[in-house]
Amino acid sequence: MRVRPMLVPPAEADRHAPDQRAEQVVRQADSEDELADIEQILARRDVAVLTGAGLSTESGIPDYRGATGSLRRHTPMTYQDFVASAAGRQRYWARSFLGWRTIVGARPNVGHYAVADLERAGYVSGVITQNVDGLHRAAGSPDAIELHGGLDRVICLGCRAESTREQLDERLHAANPDFRERAESTRINPDGDVELDDTLVATFRIASCTDCGTGILKPDVVFFGENVPRPRVQQCYDLIDRSTALLVLGSSLTVMSGLRFVRYAAKAYKPVAIINQGQTRGDEHASVRADVPLGRALTQLAERLAVTAP
Repeated sequence: MRVRPMLVPPAEADRHAPDQRAEQVVRQADSEDELADIEQILARRDVAVLTGAGLSTESGIPDYRGATGSLRRHTPMTYQDFVASAAGRQRYWARSFLGWRTIVGARPNVGHYAVADLERAGYVSGVITQNVDGLHRAAGSPDAIELHGGLDRVICLGCRAESTREQLDERLHAANPDFRERAESTRINPDGDVELDDTLVATFRIASCTDCGTGILKPDVVFFGENVPRPRVQQCYDLIDRSTALLVLGSSLTVMSGLRFVRYAAKAYKPVAIINQGQTRGDEHASVRADVPLGRALTQLAERLAVTAP
């Protein structure tokens, strides 16, 4: 349940103060009831979890579509632009070169750890994440299915050789030794790049594959406009098939890559629970949804289920 906030003129603030306090109490009670319902779903054990960018905001990585989401000011790289344009690849790698330090320096937050604890205790059957930051693995969910790949890996589009992002970072730093000092970046985006002036981008030198010598290097992530590999999608469906329910955490479900799993679970008559700040495209399929901060909610759920950290 949501309560519409009252717009109170300053002169009437005192008269309406009790109503405002009552509104806060009702909202808090609603969130407690919703978390209790989600607790009951988790208590059945073997619940699949689908996470989005909202889970990583408490780790300092912004989301795409929240109140301060980067899509309000930033158009992410598309697969078509990356493969078709040398200038597009130069722009991506220059911006990613600066943003990578923030991504690699991010640490899991209490929400990631709570999910890992719930998984170890058997309440969660597995994790599907739309995030590319690797924070589920770092928190103790090594088998998390990274639907859109991971920024810590690089692949050659020519010979398909794989390498680590750290290795590429060393090569890019050698080719652009003073680039970080000359750059004045302001915002990091969820896909690991930053806002950067085009004149500085034009000076950036990119690197080719060391295995074949000429191949185009791409982060091992699914860009906008690129399809998720079919075997990975099937792996997600298989996880939902062997699960009792689906819990969505911090995703607006705007794109079909995540929404399809909500629809799949609902079609199989499995409960769908959503914890997200703001409406989602999957709300019509939800048995219960809570509009509360994820870190706090997940910590409370783990405590209620008597889950302890290792």
